[in-house]
Amino acid sequence: MSTLHRSKNNQTKPDSKGLHPRNLHQQGYDFPALKKSYPPLALYVKTNAHGNLSIAFADPLAVKALNAALLKRHYNIVDWSIPEGALCPPIPGRADYIHYIAELLGVGEPTTSLVNTQPKITLLDIGTGANGIYPLLACQLYGWHCVGSDINTQSLENVASIIANNPQLNGSFTLRTQKDKHHIFEGIIQAGEFFDVSVCNPPFHASADEALKGSMLKLNNLARHRGEQTSNPTAPTLNFGGLDAELWCKGGEQMFLKKLIKESHVFSTQCRWFTSLVSKTDNVKPAKKLIRKLGAVDIREIEMKQGNKITRILAWTFI
Repeated sequence: MSTLHRSKNNQTKPDSKGLHPRNLHQQGYDFPALKKSYPPLALYVKTNAHGNLSIAFADPLAVKALNAALLKRHYNIVDWSIPEGALCPPIPGRADYIHYIAELLGVGEPTTSLVNTQPKITLLDIGTGANGIYPLLACQLYGWHCVGSDINTQSLENVASIIANNPQLNGSFTLRTQKDKHHIFEGIIQAGEFFDVSVCNPPFHASADEALKGSMLKLNNLARHRGEQTSNPTAPTLNFGGLDAELWCKGGEQMFLKKLIKESHVFSTQCRWFTSLVSKTDNVKPAKKLIRKLGAVDIREIEMKQGNKITRILAWTFI
């Protein structure tokens, strides 16, 4: 397993608060080290109004370069990239999900010897997207074996190229295509197979138009808050982009969660913990009600905070 790096010098003042104690990004971004590790990032690093090195977070190309730099420096993932228009995930928040899942499973802190001292964990990522971020982090942080599933073959082809460029992932990160849009676990979890945990970042919006409006609202708010300008403020952006089902589906997050929960019951003996991010607070109560109705023996709601943004992981088990 890869050795992780965390520098204590030349770090910017952190923009995020409340990250998991294990998170490597609690102290902000070490831009000099990141530029050294990933030279293309240098094009986007400037001194901001506070006198700190930073990037224009409203610029999708800058955010993409930052992600590639973070993954290379801290997680030893090289040549990470995504197609134009694909969802570009914030690395600190995605790492938080994996750390909280590790705690849920009783896994100790990541170390170079962890792979030899902990039981082998298997993780299923529902809707891994073109970025494959959750399995990439889980493999590199904890040495887990991961399966990423998606209905979009273009997304899976991109993740396959990332895996091919990182030989350490061979055998530990595999991909499966969901061929039926009406199913989530069926066709992915195979007969006699068992996963320790499934993770999911559900589509947030109910339509493509709603997703675009939401993305532009986020972009404008971010730019205004940081006093930034985008290179093309009218164009859909990578950092808030999303290919097809990455950001929207019929019925939005609420309907997706309902389908996810119902189908989890069908595979209740083949996965120890089912989990999902829940972005909208109003969706938590009905989701819990349905989980209880289906006979789950344990339900957990895990709050995650990054700056002023609060989201949560909903976890349930029938075992």
